[in-house]
Amino acid sequence: MTHPAPEPASEDLLRRLAPQVLGALVRRYGHFDAAEDAVQEALLAATRQWPEEGRPRNPRGWLIRVASRRLTDQLRSEDARRRREETAAALTPRDEFVAPPPGEDRAPAEDDTLTLLFLCCGADLPAAGRIALTLRAVGGLTTAEIARALLVPEATMAQRISRAKRRIKTSPSPFGTPDGQEDAARLADVLHVLYLIFNEGYTASSGRELQRADLAAEAIRLTRAVHALLPDDGEVAGLLALMLLTDARRAARTGPDGSLIPLAEQDRTRWDRAAVAEGVALVSDALTRTPLGPYQVRAAIAAVHDEAASDEDTDWAEILGLYEVLVRLVPGPAERLGHAVAVAMVHGPRRALDLLAALDEDDRLAGHHRLEAVRAHLLEMAGDRAAARAAYAKAAGLTLSTPERRYLRSRAARIAE
Repeated sequence: MTHPAPEPASEDLLRRLAPQVLGALVRRYGHFDAAEDAVQEALLAATRQWPEEGRPRNPRGWLIRVASRRLTDQLRSEDARRRREETAAALTPRDEFVAPPPGEDRAPAEDDTLTLLFLCCGADLPAAGRIALTLRAVGGLTTAEIARALLVPEATMAQRISRAKRRIKTSPSPFGTPDGQEDAARLADVLHVLYLIFNEGYTASSGRELQRADLAAEAIRLTRAVHALLPDDGEVAGLLALMLLTDARRAARTGPDGSLIPLAEQDRTRWDRAAVAEGVALVSDALTRTPLGPYQVRAAIAAVHDEAASDEDTDWAEILGLYEVLVRLVPGPAERLGHAVAVAMVHGPRRALDLLAALDEDDRLAGHHRLEAVRAHLLEMAGDRAAARAAYAKAAGLTLSTPERRYLRSRAARIAE
């Protein structure tokens, strides 16, 4: 009689469970930096033991139990005998963030990842450090991915994360309870983090795959949870609508070989119409009864695209008007780049190319492939084939995404024919 082979440690499962385990440890023990190290050790133990012994019935509980053991051992070894009583007191669950004993199942309504998200976004840190730390802890993004998401050099981002960890380690109470003004800032950070996690999942900034569906799905799940907590907040509804309207196109974005298919060429019958309907309803409701915010405007732009029967039917004049509102609310480089594309579709590529000239001076976009890709598209629209081909080739050399690189090179090659 043969027995089934032990179920291996799934990389996707471990990535999904990591923030939940970290959240449980931080809630119970504090000591964010030490807890993060303990979680990493538990994940390594899983990759070694699960292939041989089989995946445990409760992987999350197993990881919490192992990580807790590592953490308590580490904390005890760091203190001298005379401080053991103090250490034991520090390990006592705090009233404000009480977690069940490691390994026990939690109630379905309790979400350690959501708790960790709000804790990190409320940490006593500069805004840039909070965002970076939360993307690392909750999203599992690497330093390089965070740097690309925030349009800063990787070395700068590494320094920010290191400073944030040092400050949390030395702060007596890094995760305080916010007052009204701080609570609003915390929510803004939470939404920003979820937006960036979703973006990395929808279009991976590096690697062989265009999309990381599990990451995008987790961002949507967490945003749904925030919306359930704050159903009357227009920006929360706007962000959830934006994610649903964007993710609805996921199945049509790649060919059978994983190649990138641009929006204009996608088979719209493959779009998730239920997600589109939910997203449109969310943003329509938010726009009619809550103060206007950038996530609502972004969702409205996505809705115009998704409701068009074809690319030719897209109401670019409406999209341009929405982008003009958006760049007044958030005059960032990504928003201005999208605005330039809308200008090209309404007023022609030459006027849009003038707008790109101003973006060339923005250090945040210096050396970014998206600026060159948009420039190439506008030059192709303008009939300047040689310049477009050079811009496509430059963009292809800048991206770290294999599907994007192949697509950009194919565009350059097509122009050369």
